Amino acid sequence: MVKYVLSIIMILSFGLTSLKAQEEKTPESTGMPGDHFSLEGALELFKMSNSPEEFEKLINTKDNEVNNLNLNEDGETDYIRVESKQDGDVHVFILQALVSETESQDIAVIELEKTGDNEANVQIIGDEEIFGEEMILEPTEENGNAEESEIKKGPNVSDKSTDYIVVNVWGWPCVRFVYAPVYRPWISPWRWRVYPVGWKPWRPLAWKAWAPIRVRYHRPGIKIVHNRRFTRANTLYRPARVSSTTVRTRYAGAHANYKVTRTKTKVTGPRGNSVTKKTTTTVKGPKGNVRGQKNNR
Repeated sequence: MVKYVLSIIMILSFGLTSLKAQEEKTPESTGMPGDHFSLEGALELFKMSNSPEEFEKLINTKDNEVNNLNLNEDGETDYIRVESKQDGDVHVFILQALVSETESQDIAVIELEKTGDNEANVQIIGDEEIFGEEMILEPTEENGNAEESEIKKGPNVSDKSTDYIVVNVWGWPCVRFVYAPVYRPWISPWRWRVYPVGWKPWRPLAWKAWAPIRVRYHRPGIKIVHNRRFTRANTLYRPARVSSTTVRTRYAGAHANYKVTRTKTKVTGPRGNSVTKKTTTTVKGPKGNVRGQKNNR
């Protein structure tokens, strides 16, 4: 009997300790709405999608746990439209939240550019109004079989923990789809209170419940970087960017606080951003073919 009681006490004690540890690991919210949207998840869903239309559907699927935004604070998640634009081999895919009948807000933009025969690169950039600063992410691989293009001695030696390879995304189904000759840019037909059949908003989760969920997409294959790769894509997107006065006003205090925190930390921001020097590496696959380039930032 005594052993049984002791066992119960140990189990309860272990459970409480685990719960406490879990609570302590919950990262602090920046106060910006971008805390409730996973850029990593959006890029992963883009990789999985067969078309921009399917990508929009996946973004707005509750079980994919990418979107927890409630910009208008009506107690319901916001629907995210996808609008694409094209200029030759350059594509942009705008992720836009419907805030009201008269206002929308860009959440992020995916920029895609063909860089050679059967080669393309992609970045996703979170909007400054939503994330506090432009958050730039791209798919990467760890530096495996690489030949450095610079002599790595003395002050030029790179920190291998930050080396990565820029991924050629030509094989992604959605990328192949938009580079087909018959492709026409996707413009979402949905608008405020006019949504796809079967789609219903859900109640957004509080930060403590959402924070452990959003990390499911945090993995080595996606990395925060500090420079946009595509000048033409940015030129194509900028005139089309949409910003909501309601959202900007509502989060003005959080945005100002984020800027102060970012300035004080200088090198390391509240999201773990860091600045390193850029180098280039030629990367060869197992058959000697060039797979892409590696950056160290």
